[in-house]
Amino acid sequence: MNIQPLLDALDLQEEAARALAEDLRAQIDDLQIRLQEAETHLEHLTITRWTVTGLADRLPAVAPDLPEHPDYPRILDAFNHATGPLRAKDVCEALGHELLAKNVEGARAKLKRLVKLGILTEADTGNFARKQ
Repeated sequence: MNIQPLLDALDLQEEAARALAEDLRAQIDDLQIRLQEAETHLEHLTITRWTVTGLADRLPAVAPDLPEHPDYPRILDAFNHATGPLRAKDVCEALGHELLAKNVEGARAKLKRLVKLGILTEADTGNFARKQ
């Protein structure tokens, strides 16, 4: 029996397995380099997050943009001069509007919008105050 063809087939398989192993080692080396780069990047991001959160309390608070209506600055001025919470009727009076239901409801809607923007708080139903 001639085993040479069998040995030749084994040689071919060994060469293919060596080439595959060499290719996989090269891929592993490349992946290890990429992994190290990703880990370094993550470390930098962690340091950046730590730095930013450490400085956050030193940044000035940014007031949210008020809606376009001219009553909003006047409403805030009324709260700046108030000694306690205001109701929608109080705001109507401060703005010089008649105490009609439509004006009171309009003022209440504006006050609720300022609550949603985080400028005012509604301590209890209908009582609005400047957020501290």
